[in-house]
Amino acid sequence: MTLPRKIEPPFRIAVVGGAQASKVEYELARDLGGELARLGAVIVCGGRGGVMEAVAQGATEAGGLVIGILPGADPRSANPWVGIPFATGMGEARNTLVVQGAESVISVGGKWGTLSEIALASKLGLSVGTLGTPPAKGLGLLALESPIEAAKWALERARAFRGR
Repeated sequence: MTLPRKIEPPFRIAVVGGAQASKVEYELARDLGGELARLGAVIVCGGRGGVMEAVAQGATEAGGLVIGILPGADPRSANPWVGIPFATGMGEARNTLVVQGAESVISVGGKWGTLSEIALASKLGLSVGTLGTPPAKGLGLLALESPIEAAKWALERARAFRGR
């Protein structure tokens, strides 16, 4: 009997950032979502507004899949671009699931919640890069110059994480 060959699952990239996004952050995140989707990645995000909505919009419009890890218990609270809403009822503790569901992380703007996701990702050994203005200076995070560069970097780092 011949067993079927193992199918390699898509890479999961977390995109984290603020629930409110500037116009520049929104455009960066939307473009990033599109690039990640075109490269075959699944996006994991917080599923709500701002950067989360922008990355989900870009990915969905490019034919990609977005998993939204929601803080509340109602899956209808997800933005309309989320393909799989996962309602946790955990509040901000859901940030742990966003990061643990990924193989690399890109932040776009953000504040304290984004910093918590960056810290968790770093503690778990995930690579974290920033696109646009980082949520804090002096963290030693890799500054990525464009959505295309960020998407390629994220997949490269996810591949390395998976192969460790």
